Amino acid sequence: MNEVTEPIRLTDEQRLDWLRLIRSQNVGPRTFRALINHFGGAHAALEALPGLARRGGGSGAPQIYSREEALRELDGVQRLGARFVAVGEADYPRRLQMIDDAPPLITIRGHAGVLAMPLVAIVGSRNASAAGTKFTQRLTHGLAEAGFAVVSGLARGIDAAAHRASLETGTVAVLAGGQDRVYPPEHLDLLDAILPAGLALSEMPLGWEPRARDFPRRNRLISGLSLGVVIVEAARRSGSLITARLALEQGREVFAVPGSPLDPRAEGTNSLIKQGATPVTEAADIVTVLQPIIGLEVPAREPEREEMAGAPPVEPAPDERSRIVALLSPTPVSIDDLIRLSASSPRIVRMVLLELEIAGRLERHGRGLVSLI
Repeated sequence: MNEVTEPIRLTDEQRLDWLRLIRSQNVGPRTFRALINHFGGAHAALEALPGLARRGGGSGAPQIYSREEALRELDGVQRLGARFVAVGEADYPRRLQMIDDAPPLITIRGHAGVLAMPLVAIVGSRNASAAGTKFTQRLTHGLAEAGFAVVSGLARGIDAAAHRASLETGTVAVLAGGQDRVYPPEHLDLLDAILPAGLALSEMPLGWEPRARDFPRRNRLISGLSLGVVIVEAARRSGSLITARLALEQGREVFAVPGSPLDPRAEGTNSLIKQGATPVTEAADIVTVLQPIIGLEVPAREPEREEMAGAPPVEPAPDERSRIVALLSPTPVSIDDLIRLSASSPRIVRMVLLELEIAGRLERHGRGLVSLI
């Protein structure tokens, strides 16, 4: 039986430090976790950033989110009626917490109770067909009758149809921008209709206008929140297929609605079925697969705990640092291989990687892979 991990509760000062750290230059979710693990807390990690960047060969000091900027964002989020939730806190979605790059802080706005329901993601073409829209509505109603809430990305087409069909039963809109930057703008009214029984969720800063690269980042949250992902319509090259790939990487179930071979919007979904996705012609196809999973305990993952002391930071010797850097290239390599080939300790290797990342010279990939930029 899995050990139950008690939720954490950040103090106001810790939450401020967490916000400053995740908003600082070259600090993503994986780096945030590594920094907390190395330095024992966000405050100590913030103080260490300039030294890490210098030792990693950075051209200058990293841009660190100031206390004043963080206070302004906190105030703006509260005035909007939203709030920050940290990974490991009671209201943080448990399944989202389990993905490798879970955001350390999310903002939520609306009815938080929907996050306690079993969630299914429904995504698809922005240029949806009438048949695809109608089937999405039917599918959503069937899932609601079985006790599921729906997750989607508030996009045009299939996403919007899924949200509209679940306004009364619970739906989660995952935003690519900040809570105050709804995209597309014409869905502002739709988001307002979602909030009484549903939720808006974002990891992006207040005021952040979504860019093209932010949508795949948003998609990992859509799949990460869910037991499974349903693709209704998707061309051969579409963001929905990115969501399906991310779902597989996260160990989620993938479902696809078959379509006419003559419709380009069905090329992606039909291809997914050929690759092993579960075909869907009614809600029961999804419920049958997911119902047994609902009662299973999500594996416990130790949350970042600010009260953890953390071992004293290590300082790699110059020859060790050079040896580790020499093993890196633009081709991704596993951290385990770096440890083995460099004959250095795991703590030394991870410290060198942190230095390179804060200096803007390293990229982290999924499954423990890293590469030089």
